[in-house]
Amino acid sequence: MIFVGVAACSGRAFAYRPFDGTDAAVAAPGELEVELQPAGVRRDGATPTLVAPWTVLNFGLSEGWEAVFEGQGETPLSPSGPTNLIAAGAFLKHVVVPGSLQDKSGPSIATEFGVLLPDSTGDSGVGASWATIVSQRWDWGTIHLNAEMLLTRDHHADVFLGSIIEGPSKWRVRPVSEFFYEKEFGQEETFSGLVGLIWQVSDKLSFDLAYRHALTNHRPVDEVRVGLTFGVPLWFFESAHVR
Repeated sequence: MIFVGVAACSGRAFAYRPFDGTDAAVAAPGELEVELQPAGVRRDGATPTLVAPWTVLNFGLSEGWEAVFEGQGETPLSPSGPTNLIAAGAFLKHVVVPGSLQDKSGPSIATEFGVLLPDSTGDSGVGASWATIVSQRWDWGTIHLNAEMLLTRDHHADVFLGSIIEGPSKWRVRPVSEFFYEKEFGQEETFSGLVGLIWQVSDKLSFDLAYRHALTNHRPVDEVRVGLTFGVPLWFFESAHVR
């Protein structure tokens, strides 16, 4: 996977570093995949915000299934303020049709669904999301298409449509980009573009760096994301299977 940051979307239910969307792949059974952003800054107009830490935990449950838990901290920088926990959620992700991301022919197709949990401050409640992801890998690069429907924490309907383009997977450092459109009905409309790099150190470790520019209700939003993704085996999972 990759290493970048987190966006200021109202309902994002998933991510694949450094994107707001995701791919049609899951962690291997018995593996914990951690997506971590230790540093990131977002500027919404004249207001800078530290976006860190941002963490996604992907637990490989069985072949084609994983459990996902995520959340991010946000700290106002000017004026300074307390850190708030936002964008928390719990989800299940399933590869419906194995494809090129699973070393098979054709597109990989996955679905992800789950619960959006309340923020640590404010009056937000519980929301829900359901997404479909289609990924195709070629020698020249990889494309991931995302379509997601949400009921936000403030109980507004929301739709997200996005595309991710990556350079050749065999390159140690590959360029990446993402473009998405999101509309929270009656509230916000966002057009977003991201460019970045992923440094694939090994199958279990990668680092990412990205810059994102968006227009939310015609208001500019700029963000720098820096992060990493790493995988570790779950010892208790292995012990259970040994028995």
